[in-house]
Amino acid sequence: MGRAFEFRKARKMKRWSAMSKAFTRIGKDIVMAVKEGGPDPDSNSRLRAVIQNAKAVNMPKDNVERAIKRASDKSQGDYKEVIFEGYAPHGIAILVETATDNNTRTVANVRAAFNKCDGSLGTSGSVVFMFDHTCTFRVNAEGQDVEEIELEFIDFGAEEVFEDEDGIHIYAPFESYGAIQNALEEKEIEILESGFDRIPQVTKEISPEQEEDVNKLLERLEEDDDVQNVFHTMKSSHTEEE
Repeated sequence: MGRAFEFRKARKMKRWSAMSKAFTRIGKDIVMAVKEGGPDPDSNSRLRAVIQNAKAVNMPKDNVERAIKRASDKSQGDYKEVIFEGYAPHGIAILVETATDNNTRTVANVRAAFNKCDGSLGTSGSVVFMFDHTCTFRVNAEGQDVEEIELEFIDFGAEEVFEDEDGIHIYAPFESYGAIQNALEEKEIEILESGFDRIPQVTKEISPEQEEDVNKLLERLEEDDDVQNVFHTMKSSHTEEE
């Protein structure tokens, strides 16, 4: 198995660790999708993908419909996607993706998290190059052959395809998202979930005690409502449990 498989194994159970956090994230994704392409999922591929992700975390249909309606209201503010880069203790690179309607608040919160956990907030471009920006799809494995999907989707940019108990996973460069989404829909392969990840090119193994220091910063960042994703270069000593 490749880096994408290991990355997924390490992050599994952590991405949507709290249901309230998952719903908050989906709500923001809906606003950004509707503002970008309108409220009709048939003509808005980004919104279509967000609705799939809402189903994946069991977000009630009524909640999704209300979020779309609110996002369609011109008085609803928009969210801006902002990336923060820095280092946790022990030389672990951190990349933080946020969606915010108040950049001043978000900057202050992220900086405070780094400062209070002995990290350092860096400048734009300081660590982003250490991560590969990828798109990812999880599709229904029923009636599908993972090897056939791998062969078919290489032409659309797929770099790693594997199967686990949750379905078949396709990883590809960020810019391949649209082509793969369209191809899956044309072939009527059910998309269960899709999105984007930043996979570290190299990871750093540290001691369990040092890992606790890093996790304090990760947990503080992930608790912030403006934070959508946190990526890092730490190689966990207990990835099986994550």
